[in-house]
Amino acid sequence: MRILLAEDDSVLADGLTRSLRQSGYAIDCVKNGQDADTALSTQEFDLLILDLGLPRLSGLDVLRRLRARGSLLPVLILTAADSIEQRVGGLDAGADDYMPKPFALSELEARVRALTRRGQGGGSTVIRHGPLVYDQVGRSAYINDQMLDLSARELGLLEILLARTGRLVSKEQLVDHLCEWGEEVSNNAIEVYVHRLRKKIETDGIRIATVRGLGYCLERYSDNARDGARKSADAASGHK
Repeated sequence: MRILLAEDDSVLADGLTRSLRQSGYAIDCVKNGQDADTALSTQEFDLLILDLGLPRLSGLDVLRRLRARGSLLPVLILTAADSIEQRVGGLDAGADDYMPKPFALSELEARVRALTRRGQGGGSTVIRHGPLVYDQVGRSAYINDQMLDLSARELGLLEILLARTGRLVSKEQLVDHLCEWGEEVSNNAIEVYVHRLRKKIETDGIRIATVRGLGYCLERYSDNARDGARKSADAASGHK
């Protein structure tokens, strides 16, 4: 998932960026409110981590402009201010959660996971798709209880496709959600990631369909798909 971090403290921003990247998120970082507002106006993100004390445009103003545009993007506020009034002000302006500095990275990451799940419209930490099970907290995937060996990029791709099961996802959308600013990722690279993921998950009726010239779709799973896959396997092995 792609996160925008708006934080003017370079040491804190670098630490958060490293930690969240290790957890498999794509992170873009800005150091003032004006740049945050511009990024939010022109690009898509799955979560905003927002410091209230930004220069050029305050965090509260960034948040108010975001909500005025009708955006439902989940927002986690970080600030050194811990007064009740400022917490209430941030929540009233449209924030989804609030963490005063200093904080534990483990707690921040737990809140990030909760907010990204909420943004996808679900409360469960586990997504099931036929025999495929994806654990959002542990960022691990299983088929028939066997853990899959997936890279961080493959996990991110799987997460996006699962969140949009039955819907077309364009290559441009995949690049936007998987990659950070400055990364040069071509459509050919996306094709390679999809090819690798297919080899690991396409079994028992699980299928990533290619919509030529447009993108990809993780087809909805059904018992018919499972039965069809079994019949094909039986026919290939010579069973009647």
